[in-house]
Amino acid sequence: MRIIEAAKVTEVVRRLCIDANCHLPGDVKARIEGCRACETFPVAQGVLDQIIENYGIADANDVPICQDTGLACVFVEIGQDVHVEGNLAEAIDEGVRQGYADGYLRKSVVRDPIDRVNTGDNTPAMIYYDIVPGDKLKITVAPKGAGSENMSRIKMLKPSDGLQGVKDFVLQCVEEAGPNPCPPIVVGVGVGGTFDKAAYLAKKALVRPLDAPNPDPFWAALEDELLEKINALGIGPQGMGGRTTALAVRIEKMPAHIASLPVAVNINCHVTRHETEVI
Repeated sequence: MRIIEAAKVTEVVRRLCIDANCHLPGDVKARIEGCRACETFPVAQGVLDQIIENYGIADANDVPICQDTGLACVFVEIGQDVHVEGNLAEAIDEGVRQGYADGYLRKSVVRDPIDRVNTGDNTPAMIYYDIVPGDKLKITVAPKGAGSENMSRIKMLKPSDGLQGVKDFVLQCVEEAGPNPCPPIVVGVGVGGTFDKAAYLAKKALVRPLDAPNPDPFWAALEDELLEKINALGIGPQGMGGRTTALAVRIEKMPAHIASLPVAVNINCHVTRHETEVI
């Protein structure tokens, strides 16, 4: 049994909160720059140029890429041979608290969805736990802005709706979202499981690298097909038209009940932020 001090978790989460908000992952930058090279609409070209300039400034000056520094979504893979000495959830929240203060990041969490009083430190984090083999602790911080999060949807399809039903729902979600999630977007799709599991899969899909298609050829082909159809909608960067509405579609799936076909769509703007560290 390997022991990890809770203070170490706090230190890592603090650093990841700052890094994720200030530095776009390399795979996302590469995809944006690749889309710019292929974009033929002058207005869309100009918007993509501004996006590239913006994350370049953020990199050079260690400042947030976007003013919405998001809810701290934290994915934790816990090796079954690891023991965290102390309270893991409290350690994560303390890391978020320190990171958002030290990084001068906007605090965007309210204590209650109705009274709307800000917690003042961006806690609590939204934490997702997975128990995995081994003696490591893998932490991914993925700040999630509200503009894109608010465009996310879930639907309990009938099994008879089949693959076409899944395709239609994803395209409907993107078309109805239009310019609201600040395209070009990344579309996370969760298929299967239960009502809540489908939503989790859709969110988890957004932290998969954009240069890592689904390992199953069937689902990888569906990711490509949906991306092509989404870009054919012509919404374009920031909704101003063009060929670049989405950077990628990422799908995660799991088994489901014989009478269910849950599908969730979780959208990210082009600032698809996530940083990972293994302890």
